[in-house]
Amino acid sequence: MGNAIFISYRRDDTEGEAGRLFDDLTRAFGTDNVFMDVAGIRPGVDFRTAIEDNVAHCVVLLAIVGPSWVSIEDATGQRRLDNPNDFVALEIASALKREVPVIPVLVHGANMPSHDQLPVAIENFSYRNSVELSHARWNSDVQLLVEALKAYVTPEPTTVQEPVHATVPVQLPAPHPPAEAATSAGKGSARSLIIAAVVVVLLAIAVGLYFFLRPEPAPTPAPSPTPTVVVPAPAPSTVSPLVGTWKEPDHRSGNSLGMLVISGSGNNLTMHAFGVCQTNACDWGEQSATLDGQTATATFTPPAQSGKPDTARSAVVSVQRTGSNLDVTVQNTFKDSSGSRNNQVHRVFVSAQ
Repeated sequence: MGNAIFISYRRDDTEGEAGRLFDDLTRAFGTDNVFMDVAGIRPGVDFRTAIEDNVAHCVVLLAIVGPSWVSIEDATGQRRLDNPNDFVALEIASALKREVPVIPVLVHGANMPSHDQLPVAIENFSYRNSVELSHARWNSDVQLLVEALKAYVTPEPTTVQEPVHATVPVQLPAPHPPAEAATSAGKGSARSLIIAAVVVVLLAIAVGLYFFLRPEPAPTPAPSPTPTVVVPAPAPSTVSPLVGTWKEPDHRSGNSLGMLVISGSGNNLTMHAFGVCQTNACDWGEQSATLDGQTATATFTPPAQSGKPDTARSAVVSVQRTGSNLDVTVQNTFKDSSGSRNNQVHRVFVSAQ
């Protein structure tokens, strides 16, 4: 038995948003109704068959599209969508072939790709109506998506609260006494009032005699004033939440960004970037960062890769905090004798401290 909602995403592009959306949809529809990853395919199983089986048992497929979803390349420089074994292209192609509803989910301000940017097997994807999830309106955007998905998926029933029943019997007032009993009670009440009045008069006389005959008390010295201690307010912290050592949790190759060391305070921040060259770390150098609100940006010139000495590379690194992690976007520009090309990579770094 499969899952009702299949989330298709590319780890290099939208891994953080996919995980966050998976958590929200699991809370809304239950763990048995949401499927996100085919990484658990057993060794020896044809992954194309595994993808077909998973898509065959879903009722709707969510394709998460980031800014570099169309153009992202593999280590050889080939566009991933053009690779016949690309997981994302296979998932979407299988859903379109089976006429499973496919909903593009745009994040990070991404736009829908046009049909001429897509392989033939998934070019109809460009005509699917999309939804947008933004960081600023994430909760409200997800709620709208959940309401739309209820047309395809029924949420798991929640626990029904039983009504609370009273366990203490209700006490009713006593009935009114008959007329004769009321008359007798009236006479007894009059005698009680007279006795009470006499007691009050005697108490008043006793109190008056006490205050008249008691000795004058010695005057009580006035208390010394308590000195007021003014405690200065602590100076506001100027340490930026971006400061620290951050690293890519997954090992990657191809001189991708592997570690960032951010130092400084206030608006004066410095980034020191380290890439990954095969098995050895590559030092991209240290650059001053510009701060725009919560986002810091610095530009680096990574060293040339082995085997590509004629290729010049410029990398613009933008970072912002996302909970306890660091949201990192790298905009690469490659130039060689054949011209220039660009790509964008999104990562979620964790604290290395």
